Amino acid sequence: MSIASLPPIFSYGHQLDTDPSVFGLLRDSSALAGDFDALRIRLQEDGYLYLPGYLDRGDVLEVREILTDRLAEQGLLHPDFPPFEGVSNPEKPTAFKPDLAEKNEKLQRLLYDGRLTQFYAQLFGEEIRHYDYTWVRAIGPGKGTNPHCDLVYMGRGTDQHMTCWIPYGDVSFDLGGLMLLEDSHKKSDRLRNYLERDVDAYCENRPDQVEKANREKWVFSGSLSKNPPVLRNSLGGRWLTTEYRAGDILTFGMQLVHASLDNRTDRIRLSTDSRYQRASEAIDERWIGVNPPGHTTAGKRGRIC
Repeated sequence: MSIASLPPIFSYGHQLDTDPSVFGLLRDSSALAGDFDALRIRLQEDGYLYLPGYLDRGDVLEVREILTDRLAEQGLLHPDFPPFEGVSNPEKPTAFKPDLAEKNEKLQRLLYDGRLTQFYAQLFGEEIRHYDYTWVRAIGPGKGTNPHCDLVYMGRGTDQHMTCWIPYGDVSFDLGGLMLLEDSHKKSDRLRNYLERDVDAYCENRPDQVEKANREKWVFSGSLSKNPPVLRNSLGGRWLTTEYRAGDILTFGMQLVHASLDNRTDRIRLSTDSRYQRASEAIDERWIGVNPPGHTTAGKRGRIC
């Protein structure tokens, strides 16, 4: 794949410059699959591992069928097309759908049993545990996710846990997959004030913030920027992405800046975020248990400011 003939690419409503000096493709690490010493070195260098075809494509597409059937049952897909195609119902926009992970045995097995959990156990070099909460996204036409780091949403335990992003279907540039800011994991000093924040923290001595917390709102949204080109100009590096296929995985650490491309099609982009860490390290209480509290009132933490 070459970036010489790319279509116009947008993120959060902004067209990205695709000059090779500021834009590129993710580095494929599939040749290193199975060599975990080499993968750890690559992860330290790049801040991410992109492994095309690491999961069985058939297994991933079976999960897609379950997800699209449920979306159809909820009236979120266009009734004139087969559910598996994932054509959006323009009258019912959708984005974040964690309910699609509930009572979904095939999804749970794919994420938390078998090859994927074995991968993280070997990558970490010890017993692992995963978050019990699964982030399922059904992103319809429109803007993607703006730039951020995951640590501000789940930083109460270790900061060494990892995100695994999986697409459930092939993702073209127009459908809009995940993009990463090159070498941003090496710039934590510049991002320290941002990375030390917690989206569920609030000031107990500020009535306006208390009121927001009681309504399960964030005082701080977790966003790093609403303008990906300007952020890249500030931090340096290149925006990196690719066209994904069902079976690919993309995994990265908590301090890597990432965002997503806009969805410029009439279809829904399906993906999950799951998180893994060493079992020996502290874990964020918001994301474990039968019904993890997440960003609800139970997950808020007050302090005197």
